[in-house]
Formats: sequence, C-alpha cells, structure tokens
Amino acid sequence: MSTHDIGEAIRRAREVAGLTQVVAAERAGMQQPDWSDYETGAQQPRIETLRRIAAALRVEPADLI
Repeated sequence: MSTHDIGEAIRRAREVAGLTQVVAAERAGMQQPDWSDYETGAQQPRIETLRRIAAALRVEPADLI
C-alpha cells in the first residue's frame, strides 16, 4: 500500500470517529502538523506511530494499511 493510501485511510478513520486533526493528534501523543503529514502522505508513519494513530482512532492498525 502506498503512503497516500495509508494517509487516506487515516483521514477516513478520523472523520468516521468525528475527530479533528488536533484532537486525534493529541490522543496519539503527537502534534497536529505531524498528523497532517501522515494524512497527506507527506510522511509515512513507522509501525509504532501507526499503532498510536490506530489507538487514537479506536481502530486496528491493519484497518489503516
């Protein structure tokens, strides 16, 4: 899966959860600009970061890849 596809999955899961980027990033213990980079595909999350993102969105990491 490409970085863009992962970013799109993160964005969709965040929207389904009804969260803003700021709130989702805070839940994951990161800053909003980093979260935005993951959603746009500018940066690919490492597996541990992907786990934190998934936990913040209350989904499984596999749902994002």
